[in-house]
Amino acid sequence: MIFGALRARLQGSLRARLLALVLFPILVVAPVAVGFIALWSHAYSEAQLLRRVNTDLVVAHDAFTRLQRDYLHELERLAASYAFYTAFREGDAARVQDQLAAIRGTTGFDFVHVTDLQGRWILTGGPDEFGTSRRSLLQQRAATVGAPFVGVEVYSADDLMEEDPQLADRARLPLVPTPHAAPSERSAETRALVVRAVAPVRDPRGTLVALLDGGVIINRDFQLVDAVRDLVYGPGSLPEGSIGTVTVFLGDVRISTNVPLAPGERALGTRVSKDVHDSVLGRGETFVDRAFALNDWYISAYEPIVDVNGERVGMLYAGFLEAPFRDAYARTLLIVLAMLVLGLLLASAVAVAGARTIARPIELMADVARDLRAGLDRRIGQVGSRDELAELARQFDATLDLLKLRNDEIRRAAEALEATVEARTAELREKNKRLEETVALLRTTRRQLVAAEKLAALGEVTAGVAHEINNPIAIIQGNLEVMRNELGSAASAVNTEVELVMDQVRRIHTIVDNLLRYSRSGRRSSRPAPVELTRLVGDTLTLVDHEASVREVRVRVENSASNPVAIDPQEFQQVMVNLLLNAVQASPAGADVTVRCRDWDTRGVVIEVRDRGEGIPPEHLSRIFDPFFTTKGARGTGLGLSVSYGIIQGYGGDIRVQSTPGEGACFQVYLLSEPVMGED
Repeated sequence: MIFGALRARLQGSLRARLLALVLFPILVVAPVAVGFIALWSHAYSEAQLLRRVNTDLVVAHDAFTRLQRDYLHELERLAASYAFYTAFREGDAARVQDQLAAIRGTTGFDFVHVTDLQGRWILTGGPDEFGTSRRSLLQQRAATVGAPFVGVEVYSADDLMEEDPQLADRARLPLVPTPHAAPSERSAETRALVVRAVAPVRDPRGTLVALLDGGVIINRDFQLVDAVRDLVYGPGSLPEGSIGTVTVFLGDVRISTNVPLAPGERALGTRVSKDVHDSVLGRGETFVDRAFALNDWYISAYEPIVDVNGERVGMLYAGFLEAPFRDAYARTLLIVLAMLVLGLLLASAVAVAGARTIARPIELMADVARDLRAGLDRRIGQVGSRDELAELARQFDATLDLLKLRNDEIRRAAEALEATVEARTAELREKNKRLEETVALLRTTRRQLVAAEKLAALGEVTAGVAHEINNPIAIIQGNLEVMRNELGSAASAVNTEVELVMDQVRRIHTIVDNLLRYSRSGRRSSRPAPVELTRLVGDTLTLVDHEASVREVRVRVENSASNPVAIDPQEFQQVMVNLLLNAVQASPAGADVTVRCRDWDTRGVVIEVRDRGEGIPPEHLSRIFDPFFTTKGARGTGLGLSVSYGIIQGYGGDIRVQSTPGEGACFQVYLLSEPVMGED
C-alpha cells in the first residue's frame, strides 16, 4: 500500500519526480558506490599487507641462510689456516684448543671440535679425549665427499649435556600457556635448534685427515631476529603503534624472538596457534595471513625450517601488529562516511529547494489550464522568479490574452466564411484530386532523386577522401626518400624502420586505390603476383608486437609451407593483423599465440592462428563472421572478421574457426596457389 501511494505520488507530481530524479543518485547510488569502494579498498589494503609480510619473510629466510653460510665460512677458514694445520700435524693439543677457543669467542660458535673421520674427538687436551660428536648426515657427507656442509639439527637435552651442561641449561625454556595453541602436556622445551657446520681438514697433498665440527644454538640467541627486524622494520616503515617482529620456532615453541610478552620481556616459551601449526608443520605450507599471536592479531608469514634429514623441525616467522593498520583504515572510513553524510544532507537540501523553484511555475500553469477547461477566465500572474520557467509563465498569460482576442475575431469572421466555404468546396475537391495525383508523382520522383543523389554523393565522398589521403601520403613518401638520400650511409641504422614505413605507405596507397575502384564500382585489374609468405608473416608480427608486449603474450611462428600463394600483401597483412590482434587480446598474460603455416595438399597453403584464451561460445560460432557482430562491447566494431572473410573469399580461399570453451580458438586461413579473382 505504501509503495502504491508513493508510485501514484510520483506519477501525479512533477515536483516529486524531480526530487526522485535528483535524490536517487544522491541517496542510493552514492552510498552504494562508497560502500563498494570501501570493500574494495579494504581487500586491496589487506592484499598489500600480505604481500609486504611475504617479502619480509623472504628477507628473513635469506638472512637465516646467510647466517648458516657465514658460520660455515668461518669454520672453513680455520680448517685451511697454516697455523691450525701446523698445530694439528704436530699433535699440539694446547695450540689446537687455543685456536678453537678463539673462533668460539669471535664468531659465536657454542662448540667446536676436531674429530677423526668417524666423528671421535681428537686433540682435546683433557679428560674427554675420547668423546664423540652427535652422529649427523652432515658429518657423514663431509667425511665421504670431502666437502664442507652446513644445516639445521635438533639436539636433545642429552646431546647438549654431552657437549656442555651449561648449554643444556641455556637451551631449556619453560613453556608459557598461550591462547589458541594446540593442547600439550609438556611444561618445558629442553631441546635446542642448532646450526651445525662441518668442514674438512686436508694435508698439503689434499688428503682428508680430520673434520672440524661446530655448532651454534639458536635458543635465546637474538642476533638473527633482531638484525632482520632492524633491517625490515626500521624507523618509519610501519604506522605509529605497530611493531615488526621476527621469530625462530623449534616445533611450535618460540626459542628466539622479539615478540613482546610484556614491556622489556621477550615471548620465549610461548607457542604458535594451532591453525598455523597444522598448516606449516603439519602440511609443510607457507602461511601468509592474519594470525593470533599471544594477545593480538598480527599480519604474519610463516615457513617451515627443515633439518639436514629433510624433516620439518621448526618455523621462521616475520610479521607486524595489525591493529594500527585497522585503526587507521577505520578512521579514514569514518571520515569519508561523515563527509558523505554531510554532502548528502547539503545536496538533498539544495535539491528540495531547487525542485520547488522549478516546479512552482509549472504547477501554476497546470492550475490555470484546469480552470480554463472548467470555463473560468484566469491568469497566472507574477511567479517571483526570473528564469526561463517564469518567462514561460508570462508568455503563457500573454498567449491566453491573445487567444481570447483571436477567438473573438474568429467568431466574427466565421459567419462571413460559411457562405464562401460552400462555394469553394466543389472547386477544392477537383483541385484536391489533381493535387493528390501530382503528390504521388512527386513522391516517386523524389525517391528516385534521393537514391541517385546518395549514389553520387557516395562516389564523390569516396573519391574526395582518396584524393585527400593521397596528397599527404605522397608528401610522406617523398620526404622519406629525401631523408634517406640526405642521410646516405647513415640511413642504414634505421633502414628497417624506413622500409616498414614505406610498406605501410604503399599499403595506404592500395587501400586508397581500392576506395577509388569502389567509387567506380570496378573490379581488380590484374591478378596478384606470388608473395613470400615467411616475410609477410614476419612483417605482420612487427605490427602486433607492441600489443603482444603490453599484454605479456608471446607469438610463436612455425612455418613448413612450400606451396606458393598469390595475394595482395597489404590485404594479407590486413587479414593477419585482425586475426593476431583478436588472438592476443583473447589470451591471458604469459600465454602463447601460435602461427603455423603448412601446405594445403597441392592446392595452396593453410595458415593457423591459435590462442589459449577462453574460447568462443558454441552459440556464437555460426555468427562470428557476420558484419557488426562482436563480443567486445564498445571496444569492437564487428567488422574485422567480416572484412577478413570477404578478402579471403575474394581470392577463392576460405576462413574457418574451431573453438572449445576454456581451451582457446583456432582460425584457419586457406589460400590457393592460383586464386579465383572476385569483386573488390
